[in-house]
Amino acid sequence: MVLLKKAHLICAYCSLSFIYSSVQAQTSAAVPALKLLLDQANERSPFLRADSMAILIRQAQQHAITYNWLPDLNVGMQADIGTNNNMPGGYFSYGMVPGNSKVRAIGNSSSILTDLAIAAVDFTIYDFGGRKAQQQLAASDVQVELSKFNQRKYQLQALVIDNYLQWLRIEDLLAIQQLNIQRNIEIRQSVMALARSGVKAGVDTSIAEAEISKSRLNYVELKGQRQQYKLMLSAITSIPTEQLQPDTGYVNKLVEHNQAPPSIDTALATHPLITYYKSLYRNSLEKESLVKKSYYPSVSLQGAVWGRGSSINPTTDEFRKLSTGIGLERGNYLVGVGIKYDLFDLKRKQLQLKTQQAYTNYAEKQLQEQEMLLSLSENRLDAQLVTAGERLQEIPHQLAAAQAAYRQKLSLYKNGLTDILELNSALNVLYRAETDLIMAKYLYCKTLFEKAIAANQVQSLLRITN
Repeated sequence: MVLLKKAHLICAYCSLSFIYSSVQAQTSAAVPALKLLLDQANERSPFLRADSMAILIRQAQQHAITYNWLPDLNVGMQADIGTNNNMPGGYFSYGMVPGNSKVRAIGNSSSILTDLAIAAVDFTIYDFGGRKAQQQLAASDVQVELSKFNQRKYQLQALVIDNYLQWLRIEDLLAIQQLNIQRNIEIRQSVMALARSGVKAGVDTSIAEAEISKSRLNYVELKGQRQQYKLMLSAITSIPTEQLQPDTGYVNKLVEHNQAPPSIDTALATHPLITYYKSLYRNSLEKESLVKKSYYPSVSLQGAVWGRGSSINPTTDEFRKLSTGIGLERGNYLVGVGIKYDLFDLKRKQLQLKTQQAYTNYAEKQLQEQEMLLSLSENRLDAQLVTAGERLQEIPHQLAAAQAAYRQKLSLYKNGLTDILELNSALNVLYRAETDLIMAKYLYCKTLFEKAIAANQVQSLLRITN
């Protein structure tokens, strides 16, 4: 009995080798491997262009902030015509009341022409670290975009892996379906031979034809699914679909390796998802620092140089020709050091700081949550890998038994000892066992890569299996 079971297992694996041999013969030449697809996705994927532009925007903003040290230098020149009457007393100009210097006992409606040229500078010489805090925040904004970009690349890698494994699964199912069509054709030939000899009724021929048609429809459906996965991979990697060729031996290589890369703490610490949430946390801390720096005043160096001309004689107060008002007759300069501090802004800044500290606490909790979820995901996938491995060990027994049952039913049918319905039932059991093996291999590989993705070990797994 033990020898018989071993013989069944040997037959099962030999049958699978036959199933894949025709496809593997087509891919014996060099074909794009999974690693190449991942490299192409990282380098050429159109899904990364928007994120790369966001990085350039942040870098441009960072570069612009480095020039915040430049002083404010304003230059102006004007020529005005009007009257020259003023009254004593102070007022707020509201930015609307023009200047007029002469106080007269009696108003004079005569027009005069004046001109003014001025250059004023305001240079912040010390801001208690405020400008440095702005630069650090800008650098932190760039890091957030970079980490977001890397996370997006990692998500695309996971999408490429999933679609590639699905594609390989469909290729294997197509090979199984092609073999199933050949088996149905073989059954039809046996039915026709038995019908001609009068052993079986002609209705068996119709049943056999229906089974062949159903198998061919399944094959067409699988081909459509294969094209969908190829189109998705082509869109992600920018490789034309006609250049995509599957490495049908890759799944078997993963199954034979039967080992996930070991988890490394440093790899988890540098996981793109964790790096992204760390950058958000650090960015919030930098915003806190900027708010704190805004508490302090700023010290600035101020200066101005200006000149004036007027059609009124400055000595005799004589109204001259308007043309004499063109040209500067007097010049002045003023230089000083000033300090600006809004005392009542302190409360607003304190409230702003508390709000930002709440954001920081939120970002920290998000980081801790993602670390916990990744750890939980690893443990869950470890359990799934054990289940997938046990499934792979058991399914060959199912396949061997199904093959033996089909051979027996086919032999009985050819000898007229059973009907076509029982033969088709045995064939369906065999087909289900073959597809179950394909699905078991796919689920094992899928779980293996999901664990590698969760542990940031995708490249390690690729090195092991290439």
